[in-house]
Amino acid sequence: MASSALPALTDGDVVAVEKPPGPRWIPLLDAIWESGAAVLPIDHRLGADERDRLLRLGQPTVLVAGDETRRLDGSPAEPGTAAIVATSGSGGASRLVELSRVALVAAVTASAEALDATGRDPWLCCIPVAHIGGLLVLLRHVVLDAAVDVHRRFELDAVCGEQTAVFTSLVPTQLHRLLEAGCDLRRWRAMLVGGAALPVAIRDAASTMTRIVRTYGLTESCGGVVYNGRPLRGTEMRIADDGEVQLRGATMMRRYRLDDAATQTAFTVDGWLRTRDAGDIDGDGTLHVHGRMDDAISTGGETVWPLEVETVLGEHPAVDEVAVVGRDDDEWGQRVVAIVVPASGALPTLDALRGFVTERLAVYKAPREIIIVDRLDRTALGKVRRDRLPRRTSEE
Repeated sequence: MASSALPALTDGDVVAVEKPPGPRWIPLLDAIWESGAAVLPIDHRLGADERDRLLRLGQPTVLVAGDETRRLDGSPAEPGTAAIVATSGSGGASRLVELSRVALVAAVTASAEALDATGRDPWLCCIPVAHIGGLLVLLRHVVLDAAVDVHRRFELDAVCGEQTAVFTSLVPTQLHRLLEAGCDLRRWRAMLVGGAALPVAIRDAASTMTRIVRTYGLTESCGGVVYNGRPLRGTEMRIADDGEVQLRGATMMRRYRLDDAATQTAFTVDGWLRTRDAGDIDGDGTLHVHGRMDDAISTGGETVWPLEVETVLGEHPAVDEVAVVGRDDDEWGQRVVAIVVPASGALPTLDALRGFVTERLAVYKAPREIIIVDRLDRTALGKVRRDRLPRRTSEE
């Protein structure tokens, strides 16, 4: 369907788009942006129940699905709203975030400044456009008039063989696959990597060929607004008394769609966005994120951050993937549990992994149990679905 098939749109219309990524997204997004309407991208891979839930939450006034376009009896957005985007849902059900045109333009222009990029620099989009990271790549065209090559999905050969784009945005799993395939990354000016923690070994290997930019942010902040630990222009960050990372700036969301209570909870009384991530800012002003506050493990009176332990365990040669969680324990309150996908042909043992961790970290951070699994369920952006992690050891 061409963008000309859209009905007449006005500021306040909410256009739900359920289409796979591809070149047709560019003229469609152009038309929605120029009309002043808001786009609500719906991941075309969702099951019927989740799709219907997002449509109920989003209350769109127009639906574009496949080659069909129709008006709906929805709820208009506040004028100036340009996008309504689902959160990643790594811990459960997604929310819908309302982002203003001003916020999205601020995010794109601040990123361009940090990357020394202009509208003459082409981009590749190979991550889902229904999430903020992919949508922001498309908005490089809308805001900067940059050429954007939109791939339907991430394919190694296509990305390795890309001859035009000089910037792209990836999740760590994709970068890892590019390295494993022996792709030459030297032609890229920079690769933004976000959506999940970037293992140090992957970052270091890729950095020998191109500029790797670790991004930090949320859907609620218009995506990554902290690059390699430093905030983009216009973004402020602070650490609250309880260790929470908080953000403020022009890119922050307006609200959660039709959810005033959740919106009020998302901001402090003085207007900072509560990320629910724990972290610290060092003496050089660099942010270090420890992980989700809800994921913290309290064991024997000590606090363990899963990300720190996962980073170490991920370097063990017998470990391909790992997630660290806390499980209830009568003696310790919680025990540290490592859920491990073994490397090919390997079978890691608890003693081996505990010994490996205690060489680098305090002994109380070492796992007291391991669970061997074939795979870790992840979101489209590569985040582990912690709500789907197994709770019992396979050895019981």
